[in-house]
Order: sequence, then C-alpha cells, then structure tokens
Amino acid sequence: MAALEVLQVVAVVCAVLYLVLVIRENTWCWPVALIGSLLSLVVVFDRKLYMDAALHLFYAAMAIYGWLQWVRGGERSSGVAICVWSWRRHAVAIAGILVGTVAFGALLEARTDAALPYLDSFTTIAALVTTYMVAKKVLENWIYWFVIDGISVYLYVARELFWFAGLFVGYLVLIVIGFRAWSREWRTSRIEAAAGSGAY
Repeated sequence: MAALEVLQVVAVVCAVLYLVLVIRENTWCWPVALIGSLLSLVVVFDRKLYMDAALHLFYAAMAIYGWLQWVRGGERSSGVAICVWSWRRHAVAIAGILVGTVAFGALLEARTDAALPYLDSFTTIAALVTTYMVAKKVLENWIYWFVIDGISVYLYVARELFWFAGLFVGYLVLIVIGFRAWSREWRTSRIEAAAGSGAY
C-alpha cells in the first residue's frame, strides 16, 4: 500500500471516530479531529485540492477552538449547550457561503491548476461556517453537513480519492444519526429548562 493511501486510511479512521464522538458530545472528538485534519491536509494537497488543503488547516485550528468551547465555553464557562439559530442567521451564513464560493472559485480557476475550483471552494467555504457551528453546538450544523458531504463524495471520486469518498458516504448516514441524537438532547434540555422555570 502506497504511503499516500496509508495516510488516507488513518485519516478516515480518525474522521469516523471524530464524528461518532461528536454525536455523543464527547470532548475527545477535538484531539482526534486535530490528528485527522493534519493527515488529510497532506493527502489533499498532493492531489492539488488547494482549497480543501486550506480547509484541513482550518480544521486543525478549529479543533483547538472547539475543545475550548466544549470544555470552558458558554455562559457559565462550563461548556456550550446545543442551541438553534434564527432564520436570519442562517440567511446570512448561506449568503456568505455563496459569495465566498464564487469569489474563491473564480480566483482558483484564473490563477491555479486547481481541480473543480467551484465545487472545491463551495465545500471549503461551507465547511468553514459549519465547523464553527459544531464548535458552538448549533443543531442545524447537521443539515449543512449533509449538503456539503453529498457534494464531497462526487469531488473525491472525481479525484480518485476513493477512501475519502467512502468516508463521506458513511458520513451521510452518521449525519442523520447525529441530527436525531442532538435534536432529542435539545428538546429534553428545553423541557427541563421550562420545568425549572415553572413555565409549563
């Protein structure tokens, strides 16, 4: 097995473990994410997916930020809780993703030999926003990831990164599980908060 393929396999294992730990709201997801991100960066850069490489560098930084948020964030510095965003915040996020996709896609197309510059840019910009949402435990992050990962399957198949493509197919299943788990937790916390405040 070639060295690059070995890195792919280890990165895939880290990525699956990360997502399973995220679903369980286990803070150890972030150290695992750091290792997987650095390995993935090497792989995608070799295949000239430059925006994807930049994304994995961002993931590495967000792994540290996410750890701090889940351990010491929130109003009482005891970790963030699952929350939801307003439609306005989602509209701003989506608009920013689309503008960023067009801008970076055009730049990559004009200045580099990047493969699939617009799809690469979309998955990268969208993932930047969505990773921040995970760090803040925004429930709707799972919906964003479903769209991003569906496109990523095509992107990786097109570049013959089949281990990564298989990973993202698995992600689509885990995303549904994660959304349901976080939704239950969010509803339970709202019921408990309402009971505690006497609002029935």
